[in-house]
Amino acid sequence: MTRETVAPTHLPQPARPTDHFAMRFSSTPRGARLARRLAGQRLDAWGIPYDSNAHDALTLIVAELAANAVQHGRVPGRDFHLALALASDTATVRVEVTDTRTECVPVLATPADDRDSGRGLLLVECLANRWDWHPRATGPGKTVWAEYVLPAEG
Repeated sequence: MTRETVAPTHLPQPARPTDHFAMRFSSTPRGARLARRLAGQRLDAWGIPYDSNAHDALTLIVAELAANAVQHGRVPGRDFHLALALASDTATVRVEVTDTRTECVPVLATPADDRDSGRGLLLVECLANRWDWHPRATGPGKTVWAEYVLPAEG
């Protein structure tokens, strides 16, 4: 008995380079800026173009969560972690920022008029469809996440 193996004529190709992005960054302002820039590049590669409302909203969400990780979640010598995921079936982008500080949990507060800070989570609340936080699964710290549903095309 002989068996012939026929090579497939068509191999499915992913629609986007990848639907996941994850990287560690130093817990410094420079690390937060790099996280925002690389997230913006990844969003563009996924077909969410620069200068679109969705791109602007998502990069602002990344910027605010990364800045909070650096300012409020920093532990000397420890990095923060950024993860992006695109769920094509629901057209939802999920942003997760994980730091290693447990005691400083995110709180949505009304900012004082006389201060320039305290508006980051308020911006995330306004831009994201959902956001929350949970304790880090693999050690001390927490993960703050936000989900943004992309607008329908057309």
